[in-house]
Amino acid sequence: MPASTKVSKAGWYALTLVSLTQAMSLLDRQILSILATNIREDLHIGDAELGLLYGTVFALFYALFSLPLGRLADGWLRGKLLAICITIWSFSAGLAAFASGFTLLALSRLGVGIGEAAAQPAGYSLIFDEFPKAKRGIATAAMAIAVALGLGLSMMLGGVAADWWDTTYANGNAPLGFAGWQFAFIVASLPGFLLAIMLYRMKEPRRGAIEGIETAKDAHPFKSSAALLGSVTPGLNWISLWKRNAGRKQWITNLAGLAVIILFTLGMISWAQGFSPRPALDIGGFPLNPHVLQWVVVGFGLFVVLNLFQSFKLSDPPTAAVILSPSLMLLVGAGSLQYAINYGVMGFTPSFLMRSYGLSAGETGLQFGLLSAVLGIMGPVIAGPLTDIVNKRLAGPGRVGLALFSLGVSPLIAIWVYHAPTAGSFYLRFTLYSLILTMWMPPLYSMMYDLVLPRMRGITSSIYIMVSTLFGLGIGPYAVGMISDANGGDLASAILSVNLVAPLIVVMLVIVMIRVNRDEASILDRARAAGEPV
Repeated sequence: MPASTKVSKAGWYALTLVSLTQAMSLLDRQILSILATNIREDLHIGDAELGLLYGTVFALFYALFSLPLGRLADGWLRGKLLAICITIWSFSAGLAAFASGFTLLALSRLGVGIGEAAAQPAGYSLIFDEFPKAKRGIATAAMAIAVALGLGLSMMLGGVAADWWDTTYANGNAPLGFAGWQFAFIVASLPGFLLAIMLYRMKEPRRGAIEGIETAKDAHPFKSSAALLGSVTPGLNWISLWKRNAGRKQWITNLAGLAVIILFTLGMISWAQGFSPRPALDIGGFPLNPHVLQWVVVGFGLFVVLNLFQSFKLSDPPTAAVILSPSLMLLVGAGSLQYAINYGVMGFTPSFLMRSYGLSAGETGLQFGLLSAVLGIMGPVIAGPLTDIVNKRLAGPGRVGLALFSLGVSPLIAIWVYHAPTAGSFYLRFTLYSLILTMWMPPLYSMMYDLVLPRMRGITSSIYIMVSTLFGLGIGPYAVGMISDANGGDLASAILSVNLVAPLIVVMLVIVMIRVNRDEASILDRARAAGEPV
């Protein structure tokens, strides 16, 4: 075997720990979905509010902090960064156990979002410095498998722990007065602390060495990270523009963009309240309409994205020149829209099973959680090696074709799945659906990170997280919950409604298929033209 295709023992160890980090991230993020029905009853909130907790509140801070943490991953020790962040999100996940209302649950989700923001940028950056290009499909498949395990475990652990606690203390006298869903949050938070210790002690690989593009050590990674956070945060971004001597064009673009975003936000608030009226939430004693919270968060995120790209053009022209390629931007767009489908579907499918087929949380957690985990493993196990094979035989378009098949066919199967007459028939149909759906991540991720230089992979991941979180996690679950509330709790129709974005995903991927090789071949030329010393 040629040396360029070998993976060291340190590489496999790093992949194991990073994959466990991805699994823990999904466990603490997704456990809310299996506990939603009990939380809904105890706290007297609707599906739209659950969508806010599951998606929007988490999404804002996850997306915002992925940017500075992604920049930090490009300049600091990635193992230690992951260790610190997993400690933060594990603590925050456990905090949900003490919630007696919407506010503390929202604060818990906020903390989980901040902590998890480093998982993908630091994880993928680290793994791509341990695995040669010929093995990256397998590496990304392993991480996709970990995501599936975390997703399945969240439902199994959450459902079983909550049911066991509620059964054990059915007559009252539960310690601390906890309900089962509160106990489940505590159980889910504990493993992260042990993993943090192992990550903190892990050896750091040499950045870019595996590709012969070794990157010089960043002298001020924390300063650069803080500067990036300041440059994208609304309000602080104007100070950043002023310090960088931004020209008239940049100021006009920024302020005009803000005006358009404000008009869009106000319009969506008005439309949403008319489509699905919701009572005000009690946020620390202040009433707040959930639709206002949802669309202000989305508007905030849109302004952050605008500020981000302006910041790149002013502070790091080579990164802007490389990242703003048509293929990469279309991949980010397609992945983001698919996340709206994925999170909308997975966020409410446990509730759909309980409402439609009369299953308990424990039954749903064991049955659907185990099935999701097994299928989530099988899909990437097939797609990972297949990604490497098709890329070897048809470099570029082959990987796009695999993603196109997965994301183009799965929405059609979803219609059949969510009209199943029994739980058993649902699980059989869902098996085919999931096997096809889970094949998109390895080809899309491996393409995306091959379209940038090694030093740009952390921030590329952050951009992807920012946009996919904003439009996927931030809108998908909320949209499903809002449509469900507007239609008397019809979750099947609400879940299927998010698949209406699938045709746009197909169009995006077809365009990528046509031009991906051209964009990949021009990476170094575009970077050098913008001032990159490579």
